[in-house]
Amino acid sequence: MKPSLDELRRKTSAKWTVYDPDVIPAWVADMDFELAPPVRAALDAQLARHDLGYPQMYERAGLAELFCARAADRYAWQIAPGDVEFFSDVVQTIYLCLMTLSEPGDGVLIQTPIYPPFLHAVDETGRRPLLCPLVRGAARYEIDVAALDAAARGARVLLLCHPHNPTGRAYTRDELTALAEIALRHDLIVISDEIHADLMLDERRHVPFASLGPDIAARTITLTAASKAFNIAGLCLACAVFGSASLRARFATLPGHVRGGRSTLGMTAAAAAWRDGGPWLEDTLAILRANRATLAAHVARDWPAIHHFPPEATYLGWLDCRALDLGEEPHRFFLREARVALGEGPSFGPPGAGCVRVNFGTTPDILNEVLARMSEALARRS
Repeated sequence: MKPSLDELRRKTSAKWTVYDPDVIPAWVADMDFELAPPVRAALDAQLARHDLGYPQMYERAGLAELFCARAADRYAWQIAPGDVEFFSDVVQTIYLCLMTLSEPGDGVLIQTPIYPPFLHAVDETGRRPLLCPLVRGAARYEIDVAALDAAARGARVLLLCHPHNPTGRAYTRDELTALAEIALRHDLIVISDEIHADLMLDERRHVPFASLGPDIAARTITLTAASKAFNIAGLCLACAVFGSASLRARFATLPGHVRGGRSTLGMTAAAAAWRDGGPWLEDTLAILRANRATLAAHVARDWPAIHHFPPEATYLGWLDCRALDLGEEPHRFFLREARVALGEGPSFGPPGAGCVRVNFGTTPDILNEVLARMSEALARRS
């Protein structure tokens, strides 16, 4: 679970190759832990068989049934295998949903700051972004229900990130109910990205948006994957749950081969993760909770000018650095002065200006080095 910095620098993934070797990357949402042993064993066995041909049809592999059983056990969410389909990744499926379930020029509600591909997907498919910023409350970022309801008059789609990236909010059932009422009142289709659902850091259980009731399920496509919780994004497999036959029929107007294929190794890894990865995930969550506490304590003690709400889910911290008055975007300052690469706030939409996203899904030693470098850079400035 605890690779060294030198070991991590030998990786060829984007996280460890975009920046110079002296930079510690804490930007893209990859974790730095070793693979879950059941996932590693399943992949090793597949390779030992030289078994990299066309993937087995997931209907025959039982992958949908496995996902449904896990959803029932973990989230008390009852879904049928026939409503589940698999794709290459969640972002791809967001694009496909927008292209088949809305028309060019249709309004799409987005709660900013937001995972940048949400903004890209709306722009690149010719839809119209309706940005509804989250508001800073006393203890967490909150949904501006009145503003969202007003903006929904011109919308066709609610593009929901739940749990929310980058703020780490895990919406309560009451908050989700308020969103559901808006969706019903304005006849919205909901595309709910729930890829961080397994990364709840508090004691609450994730509540799938579509689980709120049959009327909400009927207008919701839920997107998720094993990739974020089990750190296997490079194996390219995502899952979509269609809440109604009508939504699936509209989506199916796009020819099957345009939707892309599925990865043999991705299917193998997801099955192993969902079936046998529970103990590894619990150990990982314990590390993430401790790292979250480390980050929160460091901000409170050493960076009183930086605003931070400890996330309720994900392994991402959102830092509002505007009060530092750095004279430039903080990600540029920390890259140059601390040799730490952070998520670029402006890419998350207008509310991200002056902010950074820090990935604390790493070892405690590396996180402490990241924080120490950032503190030293700020101290040299003062």
